[in-house]
Amino acid sequence: MSSFFSKWSWKMAWRDARSNKKKLFVYISAIIIGVAAQVAITSFRDSLNNTIDNQSKELLGADLEIETEQPPPDTLTAYFDTLGGEQSTITEFPSMVLFPQNGNTRLANVRALEGNFPFYGALETIPIEAAQTFKSDTTALVDQALLTQFNIEVGDSVKVGEVTFAIGGGITKVPGEAAAAAMVGPRVFIPASMLEATNLVQRGSRVEYKQYFSFDDERDMDAIEARVDSLQDALGIDIDTETVEERREEIGEAVGNLGKFLNLVGFIALLLGGIGVASSIHVYINQKISTASVLRCFGASSNQTMSIFLIQSIVLGFLGALVGTVIGVGVQYLLPGLVSDFLPVTVELTTSWLAIGLGLFTGTGVALAFALLPLLALRKASPLYALRTMEGSITALLSNKTKAIIYVAIALVVMGYATLLTSDWIVGGLFTAGMIVAFGLLWLVAKLLIKLIRRFFPSNWPYVWRQGLANLYRPHNQTTTLMLSLGLGMLLVSTLYFSQDMLMEELDFATRDDAPNLIFFDIQPDQNEGLNQLLKENNVPVLQNVPMVTMRLDSLRGRSTQAIDDDSTNNVRDWALRREYRSTYRDSLIDSETLLKGEWTGQAPDTGRVPVSAAKEISEDLNLTIGDSLTFDVQGVPVEAIVGSIREVDFQRVQPNFFMLFPTGVLEPAPQIYVTVSRAPNQEVSATVQQAVVQKYPNISAIDVSRILETINQFIDKISLAVQFMALFSIITGLIVLASSVATSRFQRIKESVLLRTLGASKKQIIQILSVEYLFLGILSALTGLILSVGATWLLGYFYFDITFTPNLWVIILGTLIVTGLTILIGMFNSRSVYKKTPLEVLRMEAT
Repeated sequence: MSSFFSKWSWKMAWRDARSNKKKLFVYISAIIIGVAAQVAITSFRDSLNNTIDNQSKELLGADLEIETEQPPPDTLTAYFDTLGGEQSTITEFPSMVLFPQNGNTRLANVRALEGNFPFYGALETIPIEAAQTFKSDTTALVDQALLTQFNIEVGDSVKVGEVTFAIGGGITKVPGEAAAAAMVGPRVFIPASMLEATNLVQRGSRVEYKQYFSFDDERDMDAIEARVDSLQDALGIDIDTETVEERREEIGEAVGNLGKFLNLVGFIALLLGGIGVASSIHVYINQKISTASVLRCFGASSNQTMSIFLIQSIVLGFLGALVGTVIGVGVQYLLPGLVSDFLPVTVELTTSWLAIGLGLFTGTGVALAFALLPLLALRKASPLYALRTMEGSITALLSNKTKAIIYVAIALVVMGYATLLTSDWIVGGLFTAGMIVAFGLLWLVAKLLIKLIRRFFPSNWPYVWRQGLANLYRPHNQTTTLMLSLGLGMLLVSTLYFSQDMLMEELDFATRDDAPNLIFFDIQPDQNEGLNQLLKENNVPVLQNVPMVTMRLDSLRGRSTQAIDDDSTNNVRDWALRREYRSTYRDSLIDSETLLKGEWTGQAPDTGRVPVSAAKEISEDLNLTIGDSLTFDVQGVPVEAIVGSIREVDFQRVQPNFFMLFPTGVLEPAPQIYVTVSRAPNQEVSATVQQAVVQKYPNISAIDVSRILETINQFIDKISLAVQFMALFSIITGLIVLASSVATSRFQRIKESVLLRTLGASKKQIIQILSVEYLFLGILSALTGLILSVGATWLLGYFYFDITFTPNLWVIILGTLIVTGLTILIGMFNSRSVYKKTPLEVLRMEAT
C-alpha cells in the first residue's frame, strides 16, 4: 500500500489523467446516474420518515379512536364517559349521492360528524371556513375531486338520502388520509344532527361508528386497549382501537416498504453503473498496457504501476459519486409529485446527510469494486508488452481463483448494501441472489443471440449490412455488456407494462357482452320488488336477485370461537373466527360454483343440524372437514349447522359470492337485505337507472363496475409511474454505458474506419456500417430484455395472479423501436469523429 500513498504515484496519475480527460470522463459518467437515484430515494425516504414522526398525531387526528360496526351499547358509551377528554363522533357508511344540477350520481363515503374532529391537524376545505361552518349551517362538504369531475361548484346542492344539502365547501385534505382515497370513495361530510333525516342507516346497512378522543394528560393506552378488549368479549361485538403510535407504525411500515422497494430499483441503476465502470476501465486499461509496460522497463514495480490507475479509479469514482449526489439531492424534489397521492402527509423535504454520505461512499465503493479485475490484472502485465501487442483481454492474466474471489467480493458488497437499504439481511440476500440470476439470464440470452447471429450469418446480404453485423463480435467488443445494461432497463420497464396490461385485461370484465356492470345493494325487503320493476321498466335485465343475511360464527366443533382464539396452539385463522359473515340461501348451486367434497343439500331437513356448503378458501382458513359442527349467531338467534359440502367459488365473477351457503327453509324469516345484479347496455342507460333508483330509494347504493375499472386503472397508472420513473434511471444508465462504450472504443473504431477508407470505402459506407451496427445492437438489447420480461410476466401471472398471460405486441414493438432509436442516435452522435475526418487528420489527431 506504500506505493499508493507515494507522491510519485499521484503525480503520474495526474499526468496520465490530463491527457485522457475524455476517456476518464466516460468512467465518471457511468456511476453518476446510479448514485443520483440512490441519493434521491434515500433522502426522500428520510424526509418522509421525519415528517411522519413530526406529524404523528395528525395522522390519526386524535389521541385514540374506538370503532364498532353497530351503535355502541350503553355499557360501551358509559365507558366512553369515564375516559373523559374531548370527544367527537363520526358515523361512516357508503351511499349514493345525487347532484340535482346535472343529475349525476356517485357512490360516496358519507361521514356524519359531531364534535371538533380532527383535534390535531385540520380538515382542509375550499373555502377554508367551510370546515367549521358546515356543522352549524347544515351544509355538506364534498370531495373537491368529485366537484371537479361533475362540474359542480360550492353553493350547488347534493342529495344524500332524503335530504338535499347545499354544498358548503370542497374537501382538499383529511388528516391521515391520502388524496388517492377520494378515487375509491369520494368523501362527503354532513352534520351528525342531519343523519337521521337522511333515513340511510337501516337494518343490514354497513355502518362504522367511530369515537375519537383528545386527552389533556398522558394516558396509559395499553390499559385502555385491555379494557376495551374485555368489553368486546363481554358484549360479543367487534371493537377496534387505534392509537397515535399504532397509526404511525402502520403508515411508517407501508411507507418503509415503498421506500425499500424504490431503493432497490434505484440500486439496480447503480449496479448498471458499476457494470459501465467495469466496461470502461477494462477498455481503458487494455489501452494502457503498453504505458504500464514501459514504466516497468524503467524500474517501476508492478504495485507502483497498478497504483497509478488505482488512484485514478478511486478519485474519479469519488468525483462521479459527488456529481451524482448533487444531482440526487435535486431529483428528490421531483419524487413527492410522483407519490403524493398515496401519502397521508405533505412531505417536508430536508437535506439528509446520511443519504449524501451513503451516496459518496457507495458510489466510490462500487466504482472500485467493479474496477478490481482489470486493475489486479495490470499487476501481472509483463514488461515485454512494451514491445509486443497483447491479444485478448487483460483479465485473462488472472487465475480463475482470483477471478472467483473478486466476483464473491462484489456479490458481498452488493448484498451488504442491499441489506443496509432494507434493514433485513434475508431480503438483502434474496435481492442479491435475484440480481445474480437476472444478470446471468440476461448474459445467457445475450450470448445466445450473438451465437445465433454468427451461426446463421447472412452471407448474401449487402456488404455494409454484413460488416455492421460482424462488428458486434469484433475483438474487444462490448456488445454483451451493452445488451446486459440496456436489456435490464428494458426488462424492468416492459415487465411493469406487461403486468399492468395483464391485470387490466383480466379486470376488464365490464366490456364482456354477458358480464354484469351494475350492482345494487342495501335493498330492504319491502323495496326489492319495486326496484326490480323499476329496472325492467328501463329495459335493464335482473340477472341475479340474492337475499343476504348477516351472522357471526359462535362455535366451531363444539368449542366457542373465543376459546379457540385464546388457544395459541390452534391452526385456525383469527379473521375467519371474528369476521361478520354475509350468507345467502338457495336450493341449488350456480355455474360459478363447483362441488369439491361432500354432498349439496338444497332443502334443510326438518330436524337436526342444517347442512351448509363452505367455500374452499374459508374451509382452509377454518380447517374445516365434512361433518364438522358449526353454530352461527344469526342476529341473536343460534343456528346449528354442519359442513355438508365444500365447493370452489369463482370469486372473480361480478356477482355476490359467499363463503357460507345455506339451503332453503332456514334463513327466510331472518332479517335480511337484497343484492341485485344487472347489466346496462351503455353508460347513458346506467346513469339514468342510477338517478331513478336514488330518487325513489335513497338508501339503495349502486356499484358501477365501469367506474371501478376506471379507478383501478388510475391507481395502477399512478403506482406504475413512480416505479417507471425509477426504472428510467436504469435505461439512462444503459444509454450512458452505450456512450461510454463508443467513447472508450473510439480508437479501435477509428483504426477500422481508416483501414476501410484506405481500402476504398466511402464516407457514406462508413456511416451505413456504423448505423447497421447500432441498429442491431439496439434490437438485440431490446429483445434481450423483452424475452426475459415475457417470461417473468408469465411466471407472475401463472404462480401469483393465476392469470393466463398473453403478450401485448404493441409494447414489444414500441419498446424495441424506442430502445433501437436511442441506441442509433447516441451511437452515431458519439461516433462523429470516426466518419467526419479524413484518415490523415484522424491519425495526426490520435498521434497527438
